Amino acid sequence: MNAERPGSCGLGRTLEAIGPVAAAAGWPILVSDGGSTDGTPETARRHGARVVRAPRGRGSQLAAGAEALLADGGTEWLFFLHADSVPDPYWADEAARFAAAADNRDRAGYGRFALDDAAAPARRIERLVEWRCRRFGLPYGDQGLLIHRDLYREVGGFPAIGLMEDVAVVRRIGRRRLVPLPFAVTTSAERYRRGGYVRRPLRNLGCLALYLAGLPPDAVRRLYG
Repeated sequence: MNAERPGSCGLGRTLEAIGPVAAAAGWPILVSDGGSTDGTPETARRHGARVVRAPRGRGSQLAAGAEALLADGGTEWLFFLHADSVPDPYWADEAARFAAAADNRDRAGYGRFALDDAAAPARRIERLVEWRCRRFGLPYGDQGLLIHRDLYREVGGFPAIGLMEDVAVVRRIGRRRLVPLPFAVTTSAERYRRGGYVRRPLRNLGCLALYLAGLPPDAVRRLYG
């Protein structure tokens, strides 16, 4: 497992939630840190996670974490998870069930998007994300990604870009090989509360459109804010 998007507060909450479950399942937890100064490595180690240093940027950090696990030779499945996202308590059982099916080695799974906000606008965002995944096959990184090492290598892994690395990977995987998993991944709604439940999704959509139109990821990142 790889936890990305360091931040000691959110990371601690995530590790408290997934740590015991992962330990019981025998899955190692690795945190890829992009040079943070907020105590991320200490938080990770305090919760029994391994830490790897990586160049700053989501794509670079995810790629570095994956390579560190794959270099050990014993890791067959990778579950990428943002540090401010928490899967349902039974996620490991469902992940193991998915991994046990031989034909799923050529497919990747993702969780149902959920926000930690009881407000009605949060439910609308969740429904929009569900529609986007169903219609276009575009789950984002904050939904988690469960993928076999062979498929991960086949699609070239995460590109070393700071934004849209998740879109790049799922497009390479392809819509027909993406499977919704039967658990939610709840992520922080702070960016929506701060940026607005209308403005933030519109900005996200605009950034996606610009990226798909060919604008360099670094330029899209500056617009993302």
